Amino acid sequence: MNEFLKVIRDHYADFRGRARRREYWMFTLVSTLISIVLTGLEMAFGLEVGEGAARVGVLSGLYGLAVLVPGLAVSVRRLHDTGRSGWWLLALLVPLAGAVVLLYFHLLDSQPGANRWGPNPKGQEANAAPA
Repeated sequence: MNEFLKVIRDHYADFRGRARRREYWMFTLVSTLISIVLTGLEMAFGLEVGEGAARVGVLSGLYGLAVLVPGLAVSVRRLHDTGRSGWWLLALLVPLAGAVVLLYFHLLDSQPGANRWGPNPKGQEANAAPA
């Protein structure tokens, strides 16, 4: 949960730097769980608008808008951590294959040492004093 809050609180729209796998995947996990809970609440209380396939949940829609920017930012920082440009997110425009490529990149370990987006976050945390 700390990683999720770190992304929301400290790096809301920060597309610079690098993000470790743990930061990215914890944000993704917590965000998915929150979306599932909100969808369940919408279904239970009828908080959906629209008809048929255009039906949208009010709570999950607002939540999706709230985490859109930090989700993009942490994804770009994760790509930076593997030594790739954030422009790789455009791979999502290629159906299925783009998502598979991005999943692979997000699963890769950090690029060792510093790269053009900054120092390795693993090294920073190892040298940081305990709070």
